[in-house]
Amino acid sequence: MTHRERVIAALSHKEPDKTPIDLASTRDSSIVVEGYERLKERFGVVEENRLTSRMMQVVDVNEQILQQLDIDTRAVNPGSPDTQGEIDIAENQYKDEWGVVRVKPPGSFYYDQVTFPLSGDITMRDIVTYPWPDPHDPGRVRGLKERVKEIREKTDCAAVLNLPSGFVHVSQYLRGFEDWFVDIKANPKLLAALFDAVLEVNMAICEEILKEVGDEVDVLMGSDDLGLQNGLMVSVETYRELFKPRHQKYFQLFHDLSPAKVFFHTCGSVADILDDLIDIGVDVLHPVQVTAAGMEPISLKQKYSGRLAFWGGIDTQHILPHGTVDDVKAEVERMIETLGVGGGYILGAVHNIQPDVPLENILAMYTHAREYQPSFRSKTTKA
Repeated sequence: MTHRERVIAALSHKEPDKTPIDLASTRDSSIVVEGYERLKERFGVVEENRLTSRMMQVVDVNEQILQQLDIDTRAVNPGSPDTQGEIDIAENQYKDEWGVVRVKPPGSFYYDQVTFPLSGDITMRDIVTYPWPDPHDPGRVRGLKERVKEIREKTDCAAVLNLPSGFVHVSQYLRGFEDWFVDIKANPKLLAALFDAVLEVNMAICEEILKEVGDEVDVLMGSDDLGLQNGLMVSVETYRELFKPRHQKYFQLFHDLSPAKVFFHTCGSVADILDDLIDIGVDVLHPVQVTAAGMEPISLKQKYSGRLAFWGGIDTQHILPHGTVDDVKAEVERMIETLGVGGGYILGAVHNIQPDVPLENILAMYTHAREYQPSFRSKTTKA
């Protein structure tokens, strides 16, 4: 199989010739700058880093490295707006297009949020009159067709289109986390209005991007974190009442404007709403945070095989940063044997690879995933 055929087969719940592997096809499955520097040194790459998320400090990985690791996926990243984009305020301090200011403290790996523009005592009018980003800025789609063409002509890999998140992330950044959670019970109408305002902007951006290249890519990446370590960040009832109808609109747009598989990134424990996500059009769950409550790979595969594909799964909390090379290889084998049976699995790290992950563990994850022959495949071959 080609790399693209391998990915499409797996996401269609057909068993591919090898387990597909991903690095950096999305902003949530890449690697943080400090770890990337070690990868560049290992493969002799000398170039300036291209960030796909300034806040998280993750990078667009060099093509030479992706080829050396035999990665099956490639990222298609929207451009930055020509106006009202990120503005540098001072050294290691910037304001994003939503009006949120972030600072990178000395010695930190990431940017911390320091302003919450719609926090405190606000009204509906404050939401209506807020200076929202321009979703139709031409910079967002510039170069997308050329990037897809490059992937098609220079590789045989699957093209993964990164789209804006829905409404959870941005509404939290604007309102402030404490006010956001209080609003769920104390002022749900205000919070719903904020959700709708953010979703309207992000869906308009998605529409512009999908009209440009939606028919030409293989996977659509959407996101909105909904889980914590021990469960959902809201009750199941609240999710279904306040969140699910809006996520349904978000994913319906994806399906209306593209035949590609819909990939949804949400961290944490989301086992309680996986049937809801399938119901509203999610084809692929990322990152499969295996250390979170209810996210055990065996139970997920047993319950959702053929209905939901899984992407990620290699533990970034314990195994990758603190395990040995043998531990990493064992985890790779466990994920492939559990989630890869009958297809439905793309292997990668649970979220972005962090600075404390040893280079040898990164290399072990990808090389062993490519070399390992699972027991179910040999049985299929013999049959």
